[in-house]
Amino acid sequence: MSITNVIAMLGAIATFLFGMSTMTDGLEKLSSGRLERVLERLTSNVFKSVLLGAVVTGLIQSSAATTVMCVGFVNAGIMKLSQTVGIIMGANIGTTITAQLLRLGDISSDNLLLSLLKPSILGPFLAFVGILFYMFLKGGHKRILGQIAMGLGLLFIGMYTLETAVAPLQELPEFQALFTAFSNPLLGVAVGAIVTALIQSSSASMGILQAVSSTGIVSFNIAIPLIMGQNIGTCVTAVLSSVGASKNAKRTAMIHLFFNILGTAFFMIVLYAGNAIFRFPFWEAAMSRGTIANLHSVFNIACTLILLPFHRQLVKLVEHIIPATEKERTSALSLIDERFLATPSVALEHAREVVVRMSELAHTDFLLSCGLLEKYDQKKRTELAENEDQIDACQTGLENYLLKLSGRNLSKEDNTRVTELLHTVTDFERIGDYAEDVADIATAMDERGIHFSASALRDIKALTAAVDAAISKTMECYRNRSYATAFEVEPIEEVVDLLRDTLRANHIERLKRGECTVDVGMQFGELLISLERISDHCSNVAVYILRETAPSGELVREDPHAYLHELHHGASAEYDRLYAQYQEEFYLPLAHAIGIPIDETGGIKV
Repeated sequence: MSITNVIAMLGAIATFLFGMSTMTDGLEKLSSGRLERVLERLTSNVFKSVLLGAVVTGLIQSSAATTVMCVGFVNAGIMKLSQTVGIIMGANIGTTITAQLLRLGDISSDNLLLSLLKPSILGPFLAFVGILFYMFLKGGHKRILGQIAMGLGLLFIGMYTLETAVAPLQELPEFQALFTAFSNPLLGVAVGAIVTALIQSSSASMGILQAVSSTGIVSFNIAIPLIMGQNIGTCVTAVLSSVGASKNAKRTAMIHLFFNILGTAFFMIVLYAGNAIFRFPFWEAAMSRGTIANLHSVFNIACTLILLPFHRQLVKLVEHIIPATEKERTSALSLIDERFLATPSVALEHAREVVVRMSELAHTDFLLSCGLLEKYDQKKRTELAENEDQIDACQTGLENYLLKLSGRNLSKEDNTRVTELLHTVTDFERIGDYAEDVADIATAMDERGIHFSASALRDIKALTAAVDAAISKTMECYRNRSYATAFEVEPIEEVVDLLRDTLRANHIERLKRGECTVDVGMQFGELLISLERISDHCSNVAVYILRETAPSGELVREDPHAYLHELHHGASAEYDRLYAQYQEEFYLPLAHAIGIPIDETGGIKV
């Protein structure tokens, strides 16, 4: 064994891994997101999920990528934790296809067609065809097909080169002793897991093991712990992807890890106990590429068959290890269940309750963000971010739920309610977004060590008080379907607009007097925009309620924009009374404080 053999071996491993990466990237590009959509939609049955996970992983050749997709879907609230179990089990089956392809190296026939399938010939041919497609064809899919063919070709070339490089090793006593040590089950599992974790691909580490098998020193008792360890090591990618994600996303990664650990533990006990009792004749038999590939497939299929009946218990296990907070236990999404879709009225009522929960979270975020403007607190900022994640998850889950419901045979009234829900869920989600924007302003100011002046904080408190009233009235009118309460939202929104304009003018005066820096001024301007837009979305929700609850023939039912225009131009004495009331409550105290002229009736002098 010379230094040239070592260099050739390292280069072969690099070629093999690069080929694997290139092929996998190409397969993922070719899917163009379609596989993700299939995963998202076809997981209603655990057996379908297993098949789906196997097919998707077989196509993209990465069980880690499939599991990471699941982690992402669960984190986004698109999939439930229970839906991912079957996909993850199926992914372990699908990832064995690469090893089955690499067994082509065992072909020894003199038949010309069969000889063309040997890696030493098929590899260079695929790489050449692939590079032609990749470099000279402009079509997007053709170029991607070239990338896949080139990656597969490099995979075979690396495999063949690695076999050639390790061939002299079979005569070295040290190499034989090293692999004999791997027959220790714990060491073999550990080495298989570590190597796979480092190269982030069980298929790649399996290919390296298949290449080394050409030396003739890889026996069954050496291969089995290495293969089992490789299955554990491939979980590292998903575990890393779950860092910083939701608890359910972390649980998804843990399902992948526990599935492989439990499968490994079960088969290690059965095989080693069985060999101790019966002395299996194949225990020390040399393994070829084909037998390693078959062992890999049989192990993963058997694990799935054994553990699939316990998929619910697996979910409970990870939920016990990563327990839910009280907030998660009362998650709004638990209110909507596809079984309700058969009864649209029930489904709509549950969907509406989710929107109510969203409004409560959005209001909480608004109050937290206002508190951050006065005194920054990282714990409150983190709580706000967690609430925002829940709001986003509710929006995604609810929109998917309502779209499924709209595909059913609904009455005209139910169709109208679906439309209204889709609109209001967006408005409450946007209120949460703008509350987070306010929190981002507070965070940026804290990081830069800048603060609003006392007069600026006084102005902000006046505006946030009015916006808070708008949100509270909006939540009340939505919860109770109250026409009278909904009618009160627009006068508050108009007062918010008046406050915004006054605060902007007052701020400009502070800038002129040198009482405020440009940097703080920019943050103040962004803050006014975010707060005013919150009240705009409150107005939107109130108008939806007015349209639904107004008597037949009311203008708001036919043309909401014309209705609002008339309100703002004196068409309703009740509206004018409410506007004056809220102006007195929220605007006049500020006007007195900053010296804006007030006439003898309590109104603003123009």
